[in-house]
Amino acid sequence: MQEDVIEKLIENFRSLPGVGYKTAQRYAFSIIEGDKERASRFAEAIKEAKEKIGFCQVCGNFTDQPICKICQTRDRKTVCVVKEPKDVIALEKIKTYNGVYHVLFGTISPLNHKGPDDIHIKELLTRIENDKVNEVIMATNPDVEGDATAMYIAKLLKPLGVKVTRIAQGISIGSDLEYADEYTLAKALESRRDMD
Repeated sequence: MQEDVIEKLIENFRSLPGVGYKTAQRYAFSIIEGDKERASRFAEAIKEAKEKIGFCQVCGNFTDQPICKICQTRDRKTVCVVKEPKDVIALEKIKTYNGVYHVLFGTISPLNHKGPDDIHIKELLTRIENDKVNEVIMATNPDVEGDATAMYIAKLLKPLGVKVTRIAQGISIGSDLEYADEYTLAKALESRRDMD
């Protein structure tokens, strides 16, 4: 029976992205060997996150409030468009960007049956109009879907007179923003270019 409980814990850690059996086993033994208070805090933190974290009503980022702190405190004239909330976390590490974000919740991907209506492009257009946005920075991943999505949105925005830029390609083609280091992200954002 004891082995079943341990295996159940290991399997739960294994269900996390990028966690193999050995890593899951280390995590499980760390919880078992640690004190009960630490395990209780860990379990409570997971439970609290699931109960309290939702999406910002403005940008779609993770938050425990109806509107995230970024949208509450920053200049809304510059909007950085990303694929998912974890990309916001990656870009926030550089600490030089002072605008707001817009999370698309995906990219245009015909092979995965995802078109423009399946991601948050309409919401972006509404924000651009309501907030009188000056610049939209396309920070989708530098892969086929990310580039296609960036080009599609740029074509929609061009007639509106909004400046549309794309992060520079200091990020390797086919990689995800969340895995890039802060320096590379800072340089990519700083060296962004106009999209034609």
